[in-house]
Formats: sequence, C-alpha cells, structure tokens
Amino acid sequence: MKRLFPAPLLSLCLWGLWLLLNLSLSPGNLLLGALLGFFAPYIFAPLRPSPSRIRKPGVALRLFLLVGRDVVVSNLAVAWGVLRAGRRPPRSAFVKVPLELHDAHGLAALAMICTVVPGTVWSELALDRSVLLMHVFDLDDEARFIAHFKSTYERPLMEIFQ
Repeated sequence: MKRLFPAPLLSLCLWGLWLLLNLSLSPGNLLLGALLGFFAPYIFAPLRPSPSRIRKPGVALRLFLLVGRDVVVSNLAVAWGVLRAGRRPPRSAFVKVPLELHDAHGLAALAMICTVVPGTVWSELALDRSVLLMHVFDLDDEARFIAHFKSTYERPLMEIFQ
C-alpha cells in the first residue's frame, strides 16, 4: 500500500483541497482531485526533505523555551528602540556569523529562529554553509552578539541534529 500511496495523508489533503477550492462535487472535479492527490506525491518526491532524527529531545525543549523567552525580550527591546528612535536612533548593522552547523535540518531550524526573534533577519548563507549574514536592528557589541547567537541557538541545534 505504501508503494501505491507514498504519502496517503498528503494525497487525501490534496484531493480535499482541490474540491474545496472548486466548490464542486461534480464527477469531473472528484476525478481531477483524485488524480492530483495520486500523482502529486510521485512528482514532488525529490523535493521532500530527507528524514531527520532528533537526537536530544531535552535539548530541543530547552531551546524551544529559550527561543520563547528571546521572542518576548526582543519584542520589548525592539518596541523600546522604536519608541526612543527620535532621541537615539538604533544602530542597525549586518553581522557575519561563522557557523559550525552544517546539517540542513539544523540550518532550517536556525532560519526559523532568526525569523521569529524580532530584531534579527537572516540575510544570506554562504554557499559552503560556513558564514551567515544577519541584519540586527540594534547592535551594541558585535562580538557579544555572535557569542550569544552561537551559544544560545547554534550549539543546541548541533546537539540536536548532528
């Protein structure tokens, strides 16, 4: 069965989405949705990520809590920086962060962390995955920021994925 339907839940969801978007249960739409649901997993199989194993779930939970804390703290810091921008404009800067993390899943998680933490933007990743270029909203000390970023986010992700 798994060979015939490599992703049965995806096939079912695609079929249902097709019917929902067309707002019709006509035989033609039922057939087209079923064909889409059947063939799409085969066509897009090369795009599916390779399976990954989380090696240390306790570290993952701790990282999740740290990111949650940093989201709240960064929201307050960015709001304060915006409110006082008339007196002291923020010192925005691009920072090159050297990376030891090379796992694709870990880098994807790191990109999501940079996305949800206010004041940081993932700008570019070197082709060899050795350097990350980030934009930081208000940067006091570049070396301290890099050390914090590596110890708080990169090292736990290395423990989890590498």
